[in-house]
Amino acid sequence: MTIPGRDPRLDTLLDLHGETLFVDDTGHWVKFIVVRTEVTPERPHGLRYSLTLHAPDGARLVGIDNVHPVRERPGPGRRLRAERDHRHRLRKIRPYEYKDAATLLEDFRKEVDQVLGEGGSIP
Repeated sequence: MTIPGRDPRLDTLLDLHGETLFVDDTGHWVKFIVVRTEVTPERPHGLRYSLTLHAPDGARLVGIDNVHPVRERPGPGRRLRAERDHRHRLRKIRPYEYKDAATLLEDFRKEVDQVLGEGGSIP
């Protein structure tokens, strides 16, 4: 039975919490941290999440998370944004709009596939 207004893939996302999975024969791996939190302005979806892809040596290649606030711009006088959802790719951080669990998982899968398609390196 589906509860109206409930994200149908949320349980799938929450079940991934603490999982670390190898994704290819060369040693790339993904890690999932997903925890329910109080609903706040910073986390209106009530989740703290971090989905990351790592190189065989452990270096983070890609991440989608809301674990820490993001600076609006580099340099002096920079401010933190209230919303925390964002993507990492090397040292670049871009905003990420969390819609639902299924979209988050699909967006992360696409990022992983793209990086692995580039041979595990990021231009």
